[in-house]
Amino acid sequence: MDKLKRIFALFLVILLVGLYILTFISGIMATPYTQGLFRGCIAATVIIPVFMYAYKLIYDVMKKDDAKKDENNESK
Repeated sequence: MDKLKRIFALFLVILLVGLYILTFISGIMATPYTQGLFRGCIAATVIIPVFMYAYKLIYDVMKKDDAKKDENNESK
């Protein structure tokens, strides 16, 4: 499980670095789509880490609840 977490974290780091690079490139380009692309990259740069943090919090809470249920079932 730990190896899977590391692979997922590496994927997210690569994704965020790619978004930063795309944000920089869209910031210096002058095309009709630049403003939308720039806004989308900035939004994704904020939203993706927030969702991943929320997912991790929910996963930890659910994991603790499952452990408590298993512990209660074993004691009976």
